[in-house]
Amino acid sequence: MNITTKVLTSLLLSSLFFFSAKATVFSELSITEIHEMMAKKKLTSEKLVKFYLKRIEQIDNNGPKLNAVVQLNKNALSRAKALDLIFKKSGKLGPLHGIPILLKDNIDTIDGMANTAGSHALKNNFPTNDAFLVQQLKDAGAIILGKTNLSEWANFRSTASSSGWSGLWGQTQNPYDVTTSPCGSSSGSGAAIAANLATVAIGTETDGSVTCPSAMNGIVGIKPTLGTVSRDGIIPIAHSQDTAGPMARTVTDAVILLSAMTKLDKNDRAATHSPINYISHLKSGGLKGKRIGIARNLTGYHQQLDLVFEQAIADLKAQGAVIVENTNFENSGTWGEAEFEVLLYEFKYGLNNYLKNSTSEIPKSLAELIKYNSDNSNIEMPYFQQEIFEMAQEKSSLSSQEYLNYLGLAKRLTQKEGIDKLLIDHQLDLIIAPTTGPAWKTDWINGDHYLGAASSAAAISGYPHITVPMGYVHGLPVGLSMFSGKLQEGKLIEAAYNYEQATRHRKPPSL
Repeated sequence: MNITTKVLTSLLLSSLFFFSAKATVFSELSITEIHEMMAKKKLTSEKLVKFYLKRIEQIDNNGPKLNAVVQLNKNALSRAKALDLIFKKSGKLGPLHGIPILLKDNIDTIDGMANTAGSHALKNNFPTNDAFLVQQLKDAGAIILGKTNLSEWANFRSTASSSGWSGLWGQTQNPYDVTTSPCGSSSGSGAAIAANLATVAIGTETDGSVTCPSAMNGIVGIKPTLGTVSRDGIIPIAHSQDTAGPMARTVTDAVILLSAMTKLDKNDRAATHSPINYISHLKSGGLKGKRIGIARNLTGYHQQLDLVFEQAIADLKAQGAVIVENTNFENSGTWGEAEFEVLLYEFKYGLNNYLKNSTSEIPKSLAELIKYNSDNSNIEMPYFQQEIFEMAQEKSSLSSQEYLNYLGLAKRLTQKEGIDKLLIDHQLDLIIAPTTGPAWKTDWINGDHYLGAASSAAAISGYPHITVPMGYVHGLPVGLSMFSGKLQEGKLIEAAYNYEQATRHRKPPSL
């Protein structure tokens, strides 16, 4: 090797090391750290947006090809430059000033991006208004960086669907092992934040769609109390369960994001005022004296997962929590049928309302969607069908006595006779269980391979649920679920934050 070659090699290695070091630092920055660096003039929002756009190009579109971010906001850089000027002149616009955020692709935004639910049928569905929560994010200073892939129609088209696959955008991969599932339906949001493609993201959940992809991608997810975050501008499944929620690499970032997006929307039929100062619950010692019930009947489906869960219980106890055994749900096997029937009724009602108000040349009803899929089965149904769509189309109106009976039963089983009963009978602050098992192999032929999950009680009842990284099984992340009663996010945040700070389980994927 001659001198010139040695010099060039040295310079190349130095530049690669510099980029790698820079990438690592920017990748794991929290909201607070970003703002501190902005204050010290070491970082601008423009520079951060450019970094994420480059990383999306290198990792998401090429490299491992995670396929998590499916649309980019062409206005993101101009928004960043404008926010940098505001910061220079008068400081932060709000708690999310200059923070790049990704939205699940079932949330309306007017940034030139379609709201598609992952379906070819909605590829030209360009909203004329921001969703209520998107406006809250923008008011807080956020930059909408782009939109993320999802399980098509939020995983409510077929019983044999594959999480993270949509007809329009294809399959999202899990960054910890690209042969495994990212879970769903907020698949892209979970994979993107795990892979550091943005600072934070928004997912939506009907039952497990925030918490499962958060757990299986090694991040924090919060499903808030029903109605505290507006559902305006979100393509619906069921108004009695649907909510958006934050997805982030830390509890602190998730709570900052939740605080910014929570505001009473009087036009939301399930609107619930939240008096909680979420950020005030980010404090040390949050587990001391907390009475925590162990939902043992939500375990037992994966031996190694159970071992990780036992260590989590020991860690909680070491932080001062009081562990209460024998706090099982007596009726956990009885609420599934009622929930599914409710979802079928409400999906038809809610989707028809959303579609009929759209201005684009897209199907205007569930019936038209079914026909569209049949006419375009080569691109929409190459792996699984639309039997859930067809079941929903057969349902009558929400005035049906059958619907009202199922709704009442589902709520009673998970509220009065479910979570509320356990909390009262055992004087608990919260209940825990493994969120779900480690990621399974992606399988378009047989669909998802769920072994078990802890999401349904909180989802059906409309009560809050937080998942936080709990450890790993064969290198794949698993999460610890914490749930409690209506508007008890404060207790959950204290417990989750204390557990996270004591254990520090999250490790970035090796990309």
